[in-house]
Amino acid sequence: MGFTHKMMANPVTKSYSLPPEDLTFLSTRKKTFKYRDLFRFADNMYHTLQPHELSESKPLLLFTENKPETVLVIAACFLLEIPVVPVSSEIEQNHLERLCSQLNPGAWFSNTRRSDHCLRDTPEFKPGGDLSEESTLQKTRTRFRNPEKIAGYFQTSGSTAVPKIVPVKRRQIFSAAYASEKNFKPAQNRYWLLCLPMNHVGGISVIYRSLLYHSAIYLVPEFDEQNIRSLLNNNKQFEAASMVPTMLERVLEDSFFRVQFNFKALLLGGGPISPELVNRSLTRGVPIVTSYGMTETFAQIAANPMLRSGGMYIPRKSVGKVFEPNEIEIRDDNGNPLPWLESGQIWLRGPQIFDGYLQEELNFDTFDQDGWFNTGDYGHLNRKKLLFIESRRTDLILSGGENINPVEVEEALAAFTDVSDAAVAGVPDREWGQKAVAFILPKNQTPVDPESLRSRLKSVLQAYKIPREFVLVDEIPRTATGKIRRKDLRERYLKETGQK
Repeated sequence: MGFTHKMMANPVTKSYSLPPEDLTFLSTRKKTFKYRDLFRFADNMYHTLQPHELSESKPLLLFTENKPETVLVIAACFLLEIPVVPVSSEIEQNHLERLCSQLNPGAWFSNTRRSDHCLRDTPEFKPGGDLSEESTLQKTRTRFRNPEKIAGYFQTSGSTAVPKIVPVKRRQIFSAAYASEKNFKPAQNRYWLLCLPMNHVGGISVIYRSLLYHSAIYLVPEFDEQNIRSLLNNNKQFEAASMVPTMLERVLEDSFFRVQFNFKALLLGGGPISPELVNRSLTRGVPIVTSYGMTETFAQIAANPMLRSGGMYIPRKSVGKVFEPNEIEIRDDNGNPLPWLESGQIWLRGPQIFDGYLQEELNFDTFDQDGWFNTGDYGHLNRKKLLFIESRRTDLILSGGENINPVEVEEALAAFTDVSDAAVAGVPDREWGQKAVAFILPKNQTPVDPESLRSRLKSVLQAYKIPREFVLVDEIPRTATGKIRRKDLRERYLKETGQK
């Protein structure tokens, strides 16, 4: 197991200290944990897992759920320098088996999931011990150090049905926290709302940054817009929240919703952000911070500055400047730098950038010889170095904060005997940012019932991957080399539905 190491530019030299034990670390509706509770939990965890000798070649597999134990395990692993592999508790069996064969987990943890076939010989970690006892853990073992060690392995979607695996180094987490704190940093004993899934960098970064900032997390088990409105409107301890556009859309459905005066920033990312959503948020006095990032940069690497309620972004379509000391270039398809205002591929370099995918074959053309990373996204810079995103990775559909790989959905549809051909594309959607639409070519020109397709897909795909709409077509447009012309399908759909 290995990955390509690339030259790192401008490493971050700031060091972080452990939080004082009496500060609040995590709260839920029912319980509050101090940092001393986390340290004692880490102490118990260290002694329980020590015989299993977890390491970068034997990480801890986590089936994540929005429960306190999951947050404690993730935070303790970061303190103990134990690499984690966070996955959804609803991960498909074939993906889990592939992941286990690639990463060889040394132990696994879940709140509810039972042992899978591929984990039958892997020990299960079950938290135990008394959190009221004094911790004997040597704090020299829990300093925020060793930046080049791997903190975790995260899955991201790519151009094939096999997810890419991104080894995220501690250096990236330190760098991302340092860069972001210049823009926003919650105070001690003040809450950062965690309502995102923890198998994505958007959710887990809230945990890591809270540790480094000595601030507190407020965890909700699920996204309930009525509860979220109440928390952000009435509780003066809330200073921040991280959401995807779909979540904010639902919160803003209540025309009377406002945030309380102490609330400082709602970090918005994970998908296309419409100017209309930005306008409504700022009109309501919701201080949103639009951003740009990905798993390979460990969440946001560019963001607009934090504004007080009623502030304005000019221009509003920008996602702000890339955080220093990271660098950005816009290049043409031949890799040549482009001037201001010209559109091209977005290239990044700096301490927040990963060193390469776990699968070596995926690193071809990912970096140039000077360590610049080709994101595959398209955009441009204005003369003030503000970044404008024009299209994300060409095939990837970003819907409600989740990455949908159209190839995976197409392969599932192609397996049905009544489907001759299928294509999936993302189209703009007010609630979801984008929604997946499946274009179906029936076999033998026999009509296919969309509800039947949806029902059958439930047995092979997670719910968020199932297309929200099925369209029957006479042909699937393809290039001479057989690639699907998704842009043509998207434009046809928008025209026929009156959106273009």
